[in-house]
Amino acid sequence: MFLAAVVQLTSTSDEAANLDLAEALIRRAAGLGARLVATPENTNFLGPHEEKVRRAQGLDGAVGRRFAGLASELGVHLLLGSFNEASDDPKRCYNTSVLYGPDGERLATYRKIHLFDVDVSDEVRFRESDTILPGEELVVAATELGELGLSICYDLRFGEMYRGLVERGARLLLIPSAFTLTTGRAHWEALMRARAIETQCYVVAPAQVGRHDDGGLRESFGHSMIVDPWGHVVARASDGPGIALAEIDLERVDAVRRAIPVAQHRRLA
Repeated sequence: MFLAAVVQLTSTSDEAANLDLAEALIRRAAGLGARLVATPENTNFLGPHEEKVRRAQGLDGAVGRRFAGLASELGVHLLLGSFNEASDDPKRCYNTSVLYGPDGERLATYRKIHLFDVDVSDEVRFRESDTILPGEELVVAATELGELGLSICYDLRFGEMYRGLVERGARLLLIPSAFTLTTGRAHWEALMRARAIETQCYVVAPAQVGRHDDGGLRESFGHSMIVDPWGHVVARASDGPGIALAEIDLERVDAVRRAIPVAQHRRLA
């Protein structure tokens, strides 16, 4: 059993301020005993999209080094929910999530597979693929805390992806996000609980909240949460930047899977 924390942010184009606030909240969570701390999608930058590409950096750049150092100093497993990782394409970068171990080593790297290209309304019209390259690989990290499946935001809508993570051993799902206010109000909690119930995993979902300066009308829903494998929301962040914590007991995952052995009952390929 261990304590996990989700960090909720309102990131903007002020990268230094974003990282300073993220660090302060990570330190607060670690001080309260969290052994796993996770930040949201676009932790370091949520501003103009072309600028996001221009500022992109490698895995061992300043952002990565800062998070690796924090993980090592605090002795925690630390998820950089996502940052803008440089690619070979001058017009696009990756939206990349990185998990660091308590020694500061990089345990896993996941590049967002499903890109948010939608036309929901005047307020929610977005083409992530204009500035982001899609990843191609499912990632499960085997850690001393357990098997952690990595994903990012819009991936949440693709249940088959999470089935694949469970087939690769995942018992806890990390879903850092920046859900829009419109889609979040309608779908955020329902989808998070559905992923937990159908996979019989814990879900740890740090999120962005509030208005950003990305040149549009973008406002994030927030409601960072932790959901248990029975579908109960066991922790939820309040409005604005902050943290929420909950105990993770992976024996509960095993108990739920024994009680309702859906993996054994599957009939469709």
